[in-house]
Amino acid sequence: MTLSERVALVIGAGDATGGAIARRFAREGFIACVTRRTAEKLAPLVEQIKAEGGMAYGFASDARKEDDVVALIEEIESTIAPIEVLVFNIGANAPSSILDETARRYFKIWEMACLSGFLNGREVAKRMVKRGHGTIIFTGATASMRGGTNFAAFSGAKMALRALAQSMARELGPRGLHIAHVVIDGAIDTEFISTNFPEAYAKKAQDGILNPDHIADQYWMLHMQPRDAWTHELDLRPWMEKF
Repeated sequence: MTLSERVALVIGAGDATGGAIARRFAREGFIACVTRRTAEKLAPLVEQIKAEGGMAYGFASDARKEDDVVALIEEIESTIAPIEVLVFNIGANAPSSILDETARRYFKIWEMACLSGFLNGREVAKRMVKRGHGTIIFTGATASMRGGTNFAAFSGAKMALRALAQSMARELGPRGLHIAHVVIDGAIDTEFISTNFPEAYAKKAQDGILNPDHIADQYWMLHMQPRDAWTHELDLRPWMEKF
């Protein structure tokens, strides 16, 4: 197959990191398939990719619902092209004191940041294993490595996602699948950070926050690694970030 006959599927293609990853793979000749819960929000990204000469399709899909995920993967595989790359990029960062956290919100965060990673990873892996190759990349966070104040739910979900990635890598790596987990340790150049964390955003002029396009470059690098030198876990942080 040529690259134009292969799909890079980005689950959670927002306006920053997910969108940048989709554009990066599209520039390399992949068909970019992108998802969010509402298709309307994907229209600008799809149009941008097409304007840059790439191919893109947007899908409304709830990544927490098994039936939605099964239908999404089947539609892409049967009507567009085989999925060569899956990027799971759903965040679900919602800080709260453990004293105020509710069971409903805790469970919802786990569904978004962990269960949905399992559902999408499983369905895509089923196809990739039959072909004997493919790349699955899970986006992690600082919370993947340690639990912070007011991040009990998010840390629990992200740590579980990291464990999922490790288990999949150990099982599926010997079957030809490259499974990687990327720890994004630091603020990203997004409207959310600009609005809610102006002190952090002020570091942009010093390269003190992560550029989504630079993150996307690292995802492309992971996919292009030869299988005799695969990276499973990669951490990305600004030069001035404490860790």
